[in-house]
Formats: sequence, C-alpha cells, structure tokens
Amino acid sequence: MMKRRQLLLGASGALLGGNALAQTAAPAPLDSARILVGFVPGGLSDVIARRLADRLRGGYAGSVIVDNRPGASGQIALSALKDAPADGSVLGLTHSSALAMYPFTFKKLPYDPQKDFQPVSLVCHTNHALCVGPAVPASVKTVKEFLAWCKEHPDKSNYGSPGVGSMPHLIMTVVNYTAKSDVQLVAYKGTAAAITDLLGGQISAASGPLGNFLPQVRAGKLRLIATSGDSRSGQAPDIATYREQGFPLTAREWYGLYLPAKATRAAVERASAQAQAAVGDAGVHDALQQAGVDVASSTPATLASMLEADTLEWRRLTREIGFTAES
Repeated sequence: MMKRRQLLLGASGALLGGNALAQTAAPAPLDSARILVGFVPGGLSDVIARRLADRLRGGYAGSVIVDNRPGASGQIALSALKDAPADGSVLGLTHSSALAMYPFTFKKLPYDPQKDFQPVSLVCHTNHALCVGPAVPASVKTVKEFLAWCKEHPDKSNYGSPGVGSMPHLIMTVVNYTAKSDVQLVAYKGTAAAITDLLGGQISAASGPLGNFLPQVRAGKLRLIATSGDSRSGQAPDIATYREQGFPLTAREWYGLYLPAKATRAAVERASAQAQAAVGDAGVHDALQQAGVDVASSTPATLASMLEADTLEWRRLTREIGFTAES
C-alpha cells in the first residue's frame, strides 16, 4: 500500500560522461546500421533516434536508419536487440523504465535487462506531463480541476498513455490513488498515437513525455496542466508541477543507447565514442533541447551505474505502491 508521502520516481540525475572512448582512434565505419525504437514514428523516442541517426551517418556507418518496432510498451524492440548481431550494426534506444521498472511491473519479460544488453551512452533526460485536448473545456487548468470535471463526466473520464506499466501510467496511478479518483487508462503504442486521438477528442487527456506535446501546445491546440519535474520546466514555465498541485510525486526519465550483450568490446567502444560525439554535437543538442529534453552523454560504465541505481529504487517504489502493468 502506498504511503501518503512524497514519492521520488527515478533515482538518477543528469550525469555527464567522460570522453576517454571518444579520444581513441576511430575504426572504419560500418556499411550500414539500424537504431531500434520501441514506439511508433513521431513520438519522442523516434525523434531522438532520428537526430542521432543523422549525426551517426558517415562516421559510424555509411547508412544509419531508424527501425520502429512498436508494441508491448517498448519490449518488442528490446527483444529484437537482444538477438541482434555482435558487430554493432544494430543499436537500441530505450527509455529507462523498460530496463529499470518493467521487471517489477510485468510478470514476464522477453529479455533480461541486466544480462541481455551492453550500455553504450546516455542520450538525454525528460520530464513527463499531463495534457488535455479539445474535449475538456478551457476553464480546466489544473489537475484537480480536471479530476473534478472527470467526476462530472464519467463517460469522458480517461487519459491516453504510451504503454501499460510505463512511467506515464505510473504517474496517473499515483494521481488516482492520491485523489481517490478513477480516471481510466487508454493504452497506446506511443504518445504520438495518443496525441492524434487527443486532438480529435476521442480521449480527454494524455500522460507522456513533455516534448511530445510541445508542438501542439505551442500551436494552441492542446493545453498542459502539469509537469513531473521537481521544479517547473524551462519549456513550460507557466505550468505548475504535480508536486506544486498537491500530488506527492516527481518523475524524470532518461534515454540511453544499448547494444546486445554479445557485442564485441571493439563494437561497444566504437559505438560509445560515436554516440558521445553525436550527443555533444551542437546541432543535435539544439534539436533535442527544442524537442523538450535535457541532453547528456555518458560512458558505458556511468550508464550501467545509473541503471543499477534506478533498478533498486524502482523495486522499492513499485512494491510500496503495489503498481503493476494491470494497475
């Protein structure tokens, strides 16, 4: 049972990795490479991967493409990565929840986060947000006002989320528990798909990475009503955090690049050096900042330590609140 106190969701802060690997002699580029992404095109994971692919093309491989494998909250892509070649030609971009939280929210996974993958580099951190669409009146500007509106309109009491058992799902589970509300989850294969239905009024709200909502928010088509950081986001400074609105949570998620466990040491070193250089590129940095994320690279060892710390924290938190993919 969850205790009514502040929940710190996610243990890791932004850790800037060293550049020792980036200083080694660069081996010849691969002929081609793919970056596996577990969500549909247009979402934050896809945007990040495509920016990296553009920068990796040439130095890392002659051709670098993004391979979207949506489904099962990102598990399908990671399952494919597990069985990928050892030469570094297939990388995986994943959010931290799929490795650190899913072992405790799903009864069974098609991969072992600790044994089936090798870390390459951290890419970025992001906050999550709650966004409402045209189905919700403009007078609704806070989470509590949204919950009150949902109570008055039970047929519209719902929110979209990119996958069950994910951090956006967990955030709304905490909101429901704290407020004794019952806003229903509508699961999608990615936030982009949820936003399409949000814009069309098929769902009332969506919980997902902040950056996914920003283009439509800036266009005046959607409205943010909460962000998940420990302080207000520089991308949405006028929007109060969940904590400011009386909900005991903060949540910050990281994205990292991985190779399969059988990848050779040379492949890991080559991928990490190229990934750190890509993340540090001014064009990539600016593009990802515009997408609503905070950019940071790391060594493989640093990323491994972050995953270990988050895994311990997610084990504790999910047991404390009784959260599962079926919650």
